[in-house]
Parts: sequence; structure tokens; C-alpha cells
Amino acid sequence: MAAETLAGPAEFVLEAKKSRFLARAVPVDSPEAALTWLQQSGDPQATHNCWAYRIGAAYRFNDDGEPGGSAGRPILAAIDGQGLDQVVVLVIRWYGGTNLGVGGLVRAYGGAAAECLRTAARRALVDWCEAELACEFALSGSVHGLLEAFSASKLTESFDEHGLRLSLRLPASSYEALAARLRDLSRGAARLTRSETDPA
Repeated sequence: MAAETLAGPAEFVLEAKKSRFLARAVPVDSPEAALTWLQQSGDPQATHNCWAYRIGAAYRFNDDGEPGGSAGRPILAAIDGQGLDQVVVLVIRWYGGTNLGVGGLVRAYGGAAAECLRTAARRALVDWCEAELACEFALSGSVHGLLEAFSASKLTESFDEHGLRLSLRLPASSYEALAARLRDLSRGAARLTRSETDPA
């Protein structure tokens, strides 16, 4: 199954023994973007601003003064438990006068994060790649007809003495299938070559 991220920002509020927990989550594409958003989104007046992010293999979490392992790690566990990627979650706590204990904190932080993510709209994450396509003039109509079927978009188009040249952007998962279809269509004359500089 393709990995998913959030389609946009999400929020969820949880009350536990008069403490208020506001979970906020957004999609991000880099650790730097996650940290920038966290700096802008925390509440300096709140008791704690605890957070976690997951971006591919990169992850971090922060308990912001809560007992070790009681806040940031449960938030990260909520992200991973929902099968999400490229997501940052901030849970802001305003202390209500009653201690929750470590178990209560784990449940509150993890629960607020999980419910925020569970109810959020999602979208599939697509790995994109770029490729060069070369074929003779006679095939250009058929080739253009294939692009949409493989979710490929044309970046540039040019012609030379050998025929048509296209630069394409397409889902990495479609690359092999498109290459095979072009070989069949052209009896091996059309070439699809993956670009060296794939976009991240």
C-alpha cells in the first residue's frame, strides 16, 4: 500500500483532569520544514509544547519538560500507528492543576495525536522520477496518447533529425511499465531513459 500523508492541517482538542491538550498536525516534506512550523505554531504561554515528526527514515520527538517518554514518543507512536509519513504533530498542553502521572500523560498526548490524525483528510504520497523519451516522428501520436495512461507529464518537447525528444515527470512506480509499453509499441525503437537527477 502506498504511504499516505495529510491532505492539509488538522486539529483535535482533548481535556484530561482539567488539563487541555490541543493536537495540531500538518504535512511537511523535510525536517527543516517541520522545525520551522513547530517554531511558528507553539504557544509560549502554554505549559508544554511537545511534538514529533516522521519524514521517511528521519524522525524526532521532544517531551518539552514532561517526564521522559511520556509525550514525544507517544506522539511519534501515533504517527507510525496511523501509517503516515511526512507529518509533524504538535500537542500543546495547558496544565489544569491535577497531575496525570506518566501513564495519564502517555494516554493524553498519544490519544490527542492519534485522534487528530485519525480524523484528518489524507492523500497518497507519490515518488516521482524524471525520464527522457526518444522516438521516431511516426510514433509521436501514439507516444503522446500513452502519457496520460501512465500519469506522465511533459516537461519539455523537442525534435531533431532522429525524431521526437520528451522530458517527462512520472510516478516512479510507472516507469518500468511505460518503458515496456514503449518497447512493445515501437518494437524496441523508442527509448525511455531515467534522468540522473531525480526530484526528491
